[in-house]
Order: sequence, then C-alpha cells, then structure tokens
Amino acid sequence: MKLPAALRLSPALAPYLLLSPFVLLFLVFGLFPLVFSLYLAFQSWEPTSGLDAMSFVGWDNFAFALNDEWFWKSLKNTAWLALASGLPQHLVAIPLAYFIHSSFKQLRNGVVGAYFMPYITSSVAIAILFSSLFSTDYGLVNVGLRLLRELPGIGWLMPANAVDWLNDPDNIKPAVAMIVFWRYVGFNLVLYLAALQTIAPEIYEAATMDGAGRLQKFWYITLPSLKPMIFFGVTLSVIGGLQLFEEPFILTGGRGGSDQAGMTTAIYLYRMAFDFNDFGAASAMSWLLFVLVALLTWLTHRAFRQRGA
Repeated sequence: MKLPAALRLSPALAPYLLLSPFVLLFLVFGLFPLVFSLYLAFQSWEPTSGLDAMSFVGWDNFAFALNDEWFWKSLKNTAWLALASGLPQHLVAIPLAYFIHSSFKQLRNGVVGAYFMPYITSSVAIAILFSSLFSTDYGLVNVGLRLLRELPGIGWLMPANAVDWLNDPDNIKPAVAMIVFWRYVGFNLVLYLAALQTIAPEIYEAATMDGAGRLQKFWYITLPSLKPMIFFGVTLSVIGGLQLFEEPFILTGGRGGSDQAGMTTAIYLYRMAFDFNDFGAASAMSWLLFVLVALLTWLTHRAFRQRGA
C-alpha cells in the first residue's frame, strides 16, 4: 500500500527529520543552559523572585568573584586536589599497564576489570564507603595505621594517634585525593593498556636482539609510543580535576569541611547558587572556571605537542 503523495517524506528532508530529536534535546538541555548561564553572569537574580527580578549589573559579578577570598581558596583547594590525585594516577597507571601487558596473558581481562571496577561504581556509594573507612574511631584506615605502628622498624613512621581524616583541615584534602586516585587509576590503566596493544611486537623483538633490557625498552620504546595517550589522559585529568565535586561534597556534608579545606570550586559554585541564592555570581564564577580549564588544556597541548609543530 502506497502512502499518498502529501504524506511521503522527501529524501532531502529525511536526514533532518532523523537528526531533529538529537538537535531538539541538545538545544533544550545543552545549548540553552549554556547561553542562559552566560546571560546570568551579567545579571543580579534571586530565583525565588521570578524572572522579572533580574537586573543587569554588567561586570560586577566577575569583579565580585575575583575579589572573593572563598573563591580563591576554592581554586587553591581544587588545584591541590587535581595535582595530588591526578599526577599519581598516571605515574602508577603507566608502569602498571606495562607490567600487566607484558606479564599477563589469559588473566589480563580479569585483572584489568578489577582495577576498572571503581570507575564504574557510583561516586556517591564510593564516598559513603570511604566516609566509614576514614572514621576516626572505627575506620579501617586508622585500624591499619595502628597495626603498622606496632611493627618494628617502620612503626615510628606512623602517626601516634588516630587520624581525624574528615574533620581536621590538614587531613581532608589528602583523604579526598586518595579516593579520587583510587577511583580513576583504573580508567587510566585501561587507556594505557589499549595504547600498548597498538605497539608492534617486532619493535620489542628488535630491541631485544640489540641487547636492550626491560627498563630500556620501557623508557625508549613504550613511553614515546604512549605520548599521544598520555596527552589524552592528562587532559582528561586536568578537566576532571578542576570540576571535582561529588567526592568532597559528600565527605564534607556539602559544606567544604573544617576551615573550608575540602571546598572545591564546583562546590562553591553550588553553594553560591543554592545556599546563597546568588545565581549571577555563581554563573560568573563558572565562566571563570571555564576559562581556567581552557587555558590549562591549551598549556597541556603545548607541553605534549611535537617539537617544531
């Protein structure tokens, strides 16, 4: 049965019709919030007063953000956490991926799956779990430290008393950094393991015939071959580290912890909007964060680009 000519779809219009659901969803949930947040950055607005309460303030929100001590402190906390959790991820994932690639054959997928499991686990569940592990009185972390303190030779390196991980300002950031490292090291492991599988085995065989040892092959063959993937992984770590939110938010009860030691920029943006009802300042801070992310991403590209490029 043929459709009437009026109901037939023109071949020229078919692609646009098929793309229209995605385009519509992107415009409503992607582009509109982005443009509206940029518009809000130049407005003073409390959402409880309605849209009519908006008033144009120009660059005042940006000036407020740049002079806000809490905003700068949140940036320092974010930078500290991004560096302390991001750098060890790659320093551990690269040699670990090389070891798994060269030592495991049949069990490789199971080992990689075990390392990858934290990444696909809910960040909320992970934060709740670690809040129990870091408990001062009964947490397994302090129990382990107490057992290590009783060992001869290394006991003096351990803290004399139970560590208050989640209430002491000096310990909040290391606790968050450990959680972020534990969660994302498996993701980077998978990236580097995939890149290692693209290196031709003949290169290693030729190096072996020339007398190269395992360390020399890793340094002169593996690392240069992994450079594009390292750039990709470090870029993701930079972007993700500067947007860190879930883990410190749950561990600190959404307030940033004692002395705001665990308050990242993302948490401060959330508080500025939903606790202090200043969506204009929150939007301005979010765009300042965007500029910072773009700048660091560009610097990362400059650091990893080919010489002479």
